[in-house]
This record gives sequence, C-alpha cells and structure tokens, in this order.
Amino acid sequence: MIRTELIASVSELLGRHATHEPERVAFRDRRGAISYGELFRSTGNIARNLARLGIRAGDRVAIWLPNSVAWIEACFGIARARAVCVPISHDAALDEAVYRLADSGSRIVIATAQRAESLAGARNGLPGLEEVIVIGDGGGQGRRYEDLTREPVAAADRTTEKAAIDDVPLDDVGWILYTSGTTGKAKGVALTYRSMMWVVAACWAPIAGYSADDYLLSPLPLFHSYALNLTVLGTLAVGATAFITDRYSTRECLEMLSSEPFTLFAGVPTMFHYLLDGAAGKEARFKAITRCVSAGAIMPATLNRAFERRFGVPLLDGYGITETSTIVTMNWPSGTRIMGSCGLPLPGLAVRIVDPAGAGDREAGEEGELIVRGPNLMGGYHGKPAETAAAIRDGWYHTGDLARADAHGYVTITGRLKELIIRGGQNIAPGEIEEVAAGCEGVLDCAAAGVPHEYLGEVPVLFVVAKAGHALEAGAVIAQCRAHLSAYKVPVAVHFIDEIPRTGSGKVMRFRLREKLGESI
Repeated sequence: MIRTELIASVSELLGRHATHEPERVAFRDRRGAISYGELFRSTGNIARNLARLGIRAGDRVAIWLPNSVAWIEACFGIARARAVCVPISHDAALDEAVYRLADSGSRIVIATAQRAESLAGARNGLPGLEEVIVIGDGGGQGRRYEDLTREPVAAADRTTEKAAIDDVPLDDVGWILYTSGTTGKAKGVALTYRSMMWVVAACWAPIAGYSADDYLLSPLPLFHSYALNLTVLGTLAVGATAFITDRYSTRECLEMLSSEPFTLFAGVPTMFHYLLDGAAGKEARFKAITRCVSAGAIMPATLNRAFERRFGVPLLDGYGITETSTIVTMNWPSGTRIMGSCGLPLPGLAVRIVDPAGAGDREAGEEGELIVRGPNLMGGYHGKPAETAAAIRDGWYHTGDLARADAHGYVTITGRLKELIIRGGQNIAPGEIEEVAAGCEGVLDCAAAGVPHEYLGEVPVLFVVAKAGHALEAGAVIAQCRAHLSAYKVPVAVHFIDEIPRTGSGKVMRFRLREKLGESI
C-alpha cells in the first residue's frame, strides 16, 4: 500500500508536525537537536531571507557542508524558498565543487569557513555565483548562515516573502544531485518533490515500516540520494527522529547501537561488514534495533546471513540509483526473502529485464539489462538533453545494470554494462580518474578499473603508460589524484604497463586490465 498522504511538499509536511507535535525532536547530531516546531520557524526564516537576497523559484542554491542538523535545516529552507538544492560532498575536491557550482548555475552556496576560503580563489570561474554564506565563524569570508535562520526585519511589502514559503508544486525540481558518468564528467540528476516523496510513500513507510515511533541512526552522507531520501525526507514525512553522525565510524556506531534506543539503522554493505568485524569476540548487542536497511551497493548473501545471525535483527537489502530517486527494489521484512536478491520492485513501479542488444524481454532466470518506469524517475540530467534522451527511452530508464529475476519476481543484480566503479556504495567514473592522472607530467596514457575488495566491494586501481625516458613514480601519480579528487576516488595502486588495451574504436577494455593483475605485476 502506497502511503499517498506522505507525497507532499517540505513546507506542508513541516507544517503538519509543527502543528501537532511542535516539541518533538526531528533531527539531532553531536552538537545539538532541533524540534519540528523550531525547524518550521527557522526554515521559514531561511526561505524569506533567501527571497530578500533575490532567490526566486527555480534558482539553484548549493550546500557544501558536512553531515549535520544545519545541513538538513538549510536543505528544507531552500525547498521552502522554491529554489533547487544542489548538495555537494563536503569531501569534494575544489575542482569537483567548482564544476558542480558552475554546471548547476548555483547563485548561492552555503559552506563552512574552510570551504568558503578555498572558493575565494576560484570565484573568477564562477561568474554566476553571487553569495557565499558561511556557517559558524566565517572569518570575513561571507554572509553568516546563522543570520538566515533569524526572522527578517519586517518589510512594508511581505507579498514576496509569503509567496516564497507557500504553494510549492510537487512537480517542481527540488534537487540536483551529481552522479558520476562513464564519460568522467558528473551529471546533475534533476529530482522532483513528487519523485522523491513517492519513494518514501512506496518504500520506507510501507515496506521498511518507518514511522513516527522510530529513532533512526544514520551515518550515511547526506549529499547522497539514499540518505537524502530516507534520512532527510523519510524522517520528515513520517515524523520520526533521526540522529545524524558526522561520518561513519565502526566504534561509534557499535557504541551507540548498544547503548541508545535506536530502532532503525541505515547503511551500505561496507558498513555492515565493518560492524560485523568490529563486534567479533565482543558481547556487543543492539539495545533496541528492530531492523536495518541497506542500499547503495550489492549485499552479498553471506554477509546478510552472518549479520542477522550475529545481531538477531533483519537486514533488508534494496537496489536503487540516483536517477530513480534511490530505490527500485526492496526486500520486505515479512514473507519470502531470498538472500543475495535485492527483493521485489516497489508497488506501482514497472521493472523489465531486457536483452541489451534489443531483442526483447528476457525470460525468468535469464540475464539482461534492468530498465525501470514509474513516478520516481528523474526529470532528466540538468542541461544535458542528449544524455537524458539516451538514458530514458519510450518512458523507460535504462539503468546499465545487468540482472535476472526468478519466476516470483525477485531481482538479483549480476553485473554492469556501465563502467562505474562502486566503492562502498560511492560511484566512481574511471574517466574522472583518468582525466586527472593524464595531467601528471610523464603520463603518456592511462586507464582506471575497479578490482574486488573484501569490504568495499570494489576499489579503483590505475594503469599507466609512462612517456619514453621519463622516470615516472607511482607516488607522483597518486599525489596528482589526491590534489584533484575526493579521497574515495584516489586509486589504491598504480601499475605501469606498456600499452592500454583498447577496442578498434578506442574504448578501454577494462576486463583486460583486471586480468593483468593476475599476471606478473
């Protein structure tokens, strides 16, 4: 049953909870907490102050902050201003952040003082960026975020300010989330309020049973679609309480899960693997957890079974991608579960497994490309109509993932047509690494590939052809990557080879690179 009453705007949902349970804690972190009543007031002030800064419906406002209550408060304030929120990973390299700001056309960015300082030298490349709003002690870098949360001084004409926080259409684009593309340049996925809230209404509430009685512990990065959909919007929709950690820590999560009354834990497979290892030889037990949920990468059946045996709670695995507002299939806590499968398609969602060559649908048990159709599809890639048309054909989004379904409809992901490397639930485009590494002096040619990792699923390695006569060292290539890429994208190793294997059309044969790891290098 789809909980259609949850498909509503941020403003409407906040208003409901502020009216009925204003003192109830909505979100907390290590620094403090905010109730639904406080959140309703502060986000309204943010919306009105953004309107006074000239922000209008459809304008883009970016967030470059770490996980925190303030991140969520800013996100909701932007939504109530009818602007489009552009989340940027706090760990993003400056080059990556600048690209996202420029590509999205963001007029304002809310950032920490450190990130604001780093942007100061890049403003020439961001002619559309008008304001850097700094959270905490800005050190003179820009307007203070805390001023946005305060009630603006009364103006003679409140018409614009009132309109800024009312009547947000569900089919407006609410977020542009950047996801790695196989070409190397990240694409901005435009997601509407309806598409995101539909997943909450069709998955988190009815399947995972997320409700106002829950207390969620979430170490997920908020800029990611999974966390945005469940931790941020799901919590708001059902009126639950969520604790946001700065980042994932096995020790911290085990301590909190063992001592505090959390009822739901959300993670990616890598986190569950680390929790299992961290508890080895200890008496650690969860205090109040009734279920855990996982998405972002494939959950091995062995890990799922071992986790449930050790902790005695169900671990529900799902499959999703940013372009589908996160979730496509999910395992239910009741009924049949097939370990290693990512479950059944969400109610109201159409899923097919087709021959990648275009020869029609596959039979049960046969492998093919998974394609999706439903109300959770993205509005498109921001500013990229050709890429959008290539991805969504006749109303079906082509995921690029290989899968099979059994006779009862349970889906299992078996591989990828795309070349993305998925490290602990984070997507990495090989082309991103290659573009940066190619700028290192002495690199003639290079190619990146994903290799298996026990905990992270995959990690990137880089293969390099050095220029003749150049004494190129692996450390120099790694340093180049660290300077321009997020930490999780930096290759774990560099291997020097004589030639990059390519097809006749010039495409890298990455499977040949992986084969080389079994040879002498």
